[in-house]
Amino acid sequence: MESIARISSLLESARELTLDAASAAARNSRSSTKPLDRAQIKKLLDSRNEREVLDGLRRVIMMMYRSQKTLPLFSSVVKNVASPSLEIKKLVYIYLIHHAEQEPDLALLSINTIQKSLSDPNPQVRALALRTMSGIRVPVISQIVSLAIRKGAGDMSSHVRRAAALAIPKCYRLDPSQLPQLLEYLSTLLGDKQYYVAGAAVTAFLEVCPERLDLIHKHYRGLVKMIVDMDEWSQLATLRLMAIYARRCFPRRTKTVRSSDKTGNLENFYGDGADASSEGEQVLVVDPDLELLLSSIKPLLQSRNSAVVVAVARCYSAVGTPAYVQTSIGPLIALLRGAQDIEQIALFNIVSICLSRPADFVRYATHFLVRATDAQPVWELKLEILTLIFPHSPPHIKSLVLNELEHFSRGSDKALVREAVRAIGRCAQTDTAASQRCLRLLLGQITSLDGTLAAESLTVIRHLIQQDPAAHVATVVRLAKNLDSATDPQARATIIWLVGEFSGLNGEDNIAADVLRILLKDFASESEIAKRQIVLLGAKVYLHYVNRQIEESQGGPEGEPGPAPALLEDDDHAVAKLWRYVLLLVRYDTSYDLRDRTRLYKALLSVPQLATLMLLAPKPAPQAPSPSETRKGYTLGSAALVLAGGGGVHGLRGYEDLPEWVQPGREPDPALRDSDVPVGSRYSEKRVVPAAEALDAAVKAAPTAGRSTNGLGAAVGGKTLDDWLAEDEGGDEEESEEEEEDDDEEEEEDDGEEEEEFEEEEEDDEEDRGESGRLIA
Repeated sequence: MESIARISSLLESARELTLDAASAAARNSRSSTKPLDRAQIKKLLDSRNEREVLDGLRRVIMMMYRSQKTLPLFSSVVKNVASPSLEIKKLVYIYLIHHAEQEPDLALLSINTIQKSLSDPNPQVRALALRTMSGIRVPVISQIVSLAIRKGAGDMSSHVRRAAALAIPKCYRLDPSQLPQLLEYLSTLLGDKQYYVAGAAVTAFLEVCPERLDLIHKHYRGLVKMIVDMDEWSQLATLRLMAIYARRCFPRRTKTVRSSDKTGNLENFYGDGADASSEGEQVLVVDPDLELLLSSIKPLLQSRNSAVVVAVARCYSAVGTPAYVQTSIGPLIALLRGAQDIEQIALFNIVSICLSRPADFVRYATHFLVRATDAQPVWELKLEILTLIFPHSPPHIKSLVLNELEHFSRGSDKALVREAVRAIGRCAQTDTAASQRCLRLLLGQITSLDGTLAAESLTVIRHLIQQDPAAHVATVVRLAKNLDSATDPQARATIIWLVGEFSGLNGEDNIAADVLRILLKDFASESEIAKRQIVLLGAKVYLHYVNRQIEESQGGPEGEPGPAPALLEDDDHAVAKLWRYVLLLVRYDTSYDLRDRTRLYKALLSVPQLATLMLLAPKPAPQAPSPSETRKGYTLGSAALVLAGGGGVHGLRGYEDLPEWVQPGREPDPALRDSDVPVGSRYSEKRVVPAAEALDAAVKAAPTAGRSTNGLGAAVGGKTLDDWLAEDEGGDEEESEEEEEDDDEEEEEDDGEEEEEFEEEEEDDEEDRGESGRLIA
């Protein structure tokens, strides 16, 4: 009979295992499960079989994430919250968090059960219960959530304490009046010895009270030392907090170091000697606590998370020294080997640093060469970096950059051609030694059949000529010779404008009048933009002629006044005839805008002094700043840096810049960051004592005098090893009899102790239920 019962039990267990395997295979199969109606799902939820309840809950969660109506099943789902199965609890908690706001009255019925789970022996269940209770967004339970956080903050498990830290912002959003109690719990969790608890506490701190930096003083050094071990999200939050903390607590101090001090004479290093007024180099004086931060986050530059690398670079650029900023450049360059989206974000941050420190990127010039697979935003940023480092590069790097830009200026992509030509112009403006080569490259492009290339090249040439007009007279003559081959309207208009700007040089020995004569031959076939510049050229040529006539009339070679200038209608000079011909051609032109402009010039030329002020005024040399100049000053890693500021109606809002440096003498007392402060003076009397701290205190307070230890500081009874060995040598019979009697007595004592413990647990549960019931009421 016994063998038959054993076989039947084995068959029953095999059947259970087979059913479990079949259900697991059905869940993992790719074929979709057969949909059930609401009544069938409710039947599964009301079943006493855990397997069926679990299947029903999975179907409910599936429906919920498919945006199907699952609210009518609320009561059937929530009643399973008391199930001992962890998988069922998780699914019920997910459903409860999702629908608690729609059914607050029914959600409150499950609070007592969730509150009991806070005392579960399994720390995973306790953490899950705390996370669920804080996720139920019902304002009535805010005090219960606060009590749960208090209990979780002193829990023995670090996972529960982490859940308590993450629950603090949720409780604050639920009821801001709970802030004083939450700050007390937060101060305790910030000093936790576990790095993942402290990291979660920092995240909560930045959301709840980022301005209360007084809570960070006593935990500053501990957080800085633990930042390397935190997870990536906690590292980002801690780095952001430390950058703000450093700006507000460590003033920026500098000391003057003379050349004699660098050679070994440290007598007047702090400027106290007689030669304190002598010239020297300004050197930053870094606070020891700030140096601790800068050195502690240096290993994070090797992080696998690109956001952490950028955050470290932001911290170095915001509060570090130039040496630390230079250390972060290499890891930023390494991010260019990632995906295109990461590469683009990394380039934005690299450009932001390169605007202020371009010389540090010269050694990485080859990393910014444009590849065929680069997207347009990527190669735009790369070309910008190449132009920024160009004036600081050695000759071979300059030659490499110009060769690359020349190659791309002859490509088929119009956008790339335009940016390459503009980059050549920026290189010529920033480095006068290379301007001649850049000008030769651009002059070779003006005869191109590509109108975009020719127009962009001439625009850049115009900028270069305006910077030093006297040195580019021959260049203007060469451009005028290429008017016949230039077919792009914008390119022709640019050349004509440049000829007009140089029409006053060398008096009558100027090519402007002859260029005007040639252009008027085919005036009717010119584009409107070129016609405007031809009319302006004619007005400038005639104005220079009139000014020469006025100068001759005011004083001849022997001081005698010359003949008065003739009127336009009576003047037979070639320049006057050309201007009359221009007026005649424009009178019958189809463009009313061109006719109006010509009448304006004619009226203006009747007063030569006014016309000189309007048409011949010196033009300021145009500047071509880097396209990312608008992003200068934004914090590294911020969205505003990528979106070019984010101002305006349609821009990104919510950008917060780092605070200004604290003034010397107004910083907090450095003694606040000392770790030797007594525990009683750190916290108030009502603070929550963590379980780990309580256990440490209990071990230290235990009397160990006269007792042997096991090598770990814990006493092993009141006997030594020799006593135990001596007892083992005694008679076995006496020991066996004594052991039987001791076992009987211990069983009776254990039974009594279990009854007493059970009664105490019942009393505690009744007190907890009474307190939670009063809070819910």
